[in-house]
This record gives sequence, structure tokens and C-alpha cells, in this order.
Amino acid sequence: MRIGLIGLGRMGGNIARRLMRAGHETVVYDRDPAAIAALAGDGAIAADSLEDLHAKLASPAIFWVMLPAGAPTEQTIETLAGLSRAGDIIIDGGNSFYKDDIRRAKALAERGIRYVDVGTSGGVWGLERGYCMMVGGEKAAVDLLDPVLDALAPGIGTIPRTPNRGDKSEDPRAEKGYIHAGPAGAGHFVKMVHNGIEYGLMQAYAEGFDILKGKSSDKLPEEERFDLNLTDIAEVWRRGSVISSWLLDLSASALADDQMLEKFSGKVADSGEGHWTIEAAMEEAVPVNVLSAALFARYRSRVDHTFGDKLLSAMRFGFGGHVEMPQ
Repeated sequence: MRIGLIGLGRMGGNIARRLMRAGHETVVYDRDPAAIAALAGDGAIAADSLEDLHAKLASPAIFWVMLPAGAPTEQTIETLAGLSRAGDIIIDGGNSFYKDDIRRAKALAERGIRYVDVGTSGGVWGLERGYCMMVGGEKAAVDLLDPVLDALAPGIGTIPRTPNRGDKSEDPRAEKGYIHAGPAGAGHFVKMVHNGIEYGLMQAYAEGFDILKGKSSDKLPEEERFDLNLTDIAEVWRRGSVISSWLLDLSASALADDQMLEKFSGKVADSGEGHWTIEAAMEEAVPVNVLSAALFARYRSRVDHTFGDKLLSAMRFGFGGHVEMPQ
């Protein structure tokens, strides 16, 4: 298939590359000419404007927008809508608010344009590992995109299959790393909650390692002080522990590089999904003690940060390339 990619940053560029590795054609555009040139050097078809990109796509045209949520995505989709014909598909693969997806899908449908939201997880590692994707939109559009989604997904790989799966209500593509979650907005809603959970998991690791580091404090009786090797602890927990995970892998790597994490500021940003997850919980009257505390801890880190906050920064840099280095 031929697909247009708009936004060639840390994830967008690698999405284009992974698609090309699978034999798909990509037409690419970014405001940065250097980003376009880099992808063209890898085999992509360069476009110098959204109009040029549209002209180089067959019908129905497929646009994959990979830009920051908010104005950049909103303005780009509005421009693409003006260029598109009935039957064309606009995909938002960023981290948009799911209610914006519902609004966009309705407005575009009135013009015969199909809208698909793809909550995309995989960060800077997606080129090699593949992307976990949660997809929202009408079934016919999602089915048409299946070859693209299948190429981007990790595939079954070596992960053991879950016993007792196979009910006809289940999406068999889940084992490959992507699902059709439901109508427009459902994909980003599932990804939003995914990121809210991520906040909680990261905060648990951060607080745990903060306690381990603090065990050598001179505030404790001397006989109760332990000078613990955090690098070794992270490594041993990776090997058969019930709390092993990719986040722990990233923590172990960061600690092995520098056990004190001096290059990280500990002023931890939040990209919006944690906040939106709490809002959704409030609308549903669902108690989310851990997720709320994790979000508020990030707010607090920008005023008074701890060693644990540095570990949060290290994890964010590890999976997403998010830079929170000391200034």
C-alpha cells in the first residue's frame, strides 16, 4: 500500500521506515526539510507540502498524522480535510484527547471522509520491536488499513499465548499487538488509560528505588543502614521476579550507566494522558488512588524533586526519548 506520513519525529520517522521494510510505499512530509531528506534517503517519496503529498497518493488517499496533540494535529487535519475526497482516510496516530476524535470523525463523515484514531505505544524502540496499537474507527476503514497495521505491529513473536483465548468476541489481532477497540475515539481512550497505568507503574518503581537509596541515610541508626547497590538490585529483579517489566529493564540500564542518575533533572513532565485518565475516572465515578497520586507526584517533582523523580526521568528518556536533563 501507499500511505502518506505527516510528522517525521522520533516515532513518525520510524513508522515510515518500518512500513518501508515491509514493502509499503510511504510519501512523507515534515516542516523540517532535513527530516524529509533523511526519509527520502531511506527510500521514501518526498513531498514538499501537504498538497504535494496528497497529489502523490492514490485513491482512496491514506494520511497518517503523527504530530503533538492539540493545535499542530488539529490544524493539519483541517488542511487535509480540505484536500481530501470522499472515501479518503485520515489517521491520527498521536496522543489526541479521545473526545476530539469523536468530534473530528463526525465532522469528516459529513464530507464522506473516514477518520481513524490509532493509540500508538512503542516509543523510540518501535522500529525494531514494533508498535502496540489501539485503533478506533468504522470497521470498513480499519479493515482496509489492516496490512499497514499488521506491518507496524510486533507480531506474535516469542510471548507465550494466553490460555483460554479464542472466544468469538475477541479480536485475534490482539496477539499480534493491535486491536480494533471500537468506534472513533475508542483507540485513543484505551491508549489514554494505558498511559495512566504507565504513570502508576513508573511511580511505584521510583518510590521503591528511593527507599532503597535512602537506607544508607545518616538519619537511621548506624546498625540499620545498608549501602545497597541499586544496579545489582535492578538487575536481579529483571531475572524471574514477579515485578520484572520493560520499565524495570530501562531502569536497570539507566542505573548501570550512572547509579546516582546525575544527568537527569527529576523535574518530570506529563504529556496529558494521565490528566485525561483522571478526568475519565471522575466522570465514571471510578476511584483511582494510585493513578491520581502518580500524576500529582509529577506536578510536585517540578518544585521539589527526589532521587525517585530522577528515575522517572530516566525511564521516560529510555522509552520515549523525553529529555529532562539538568539545565
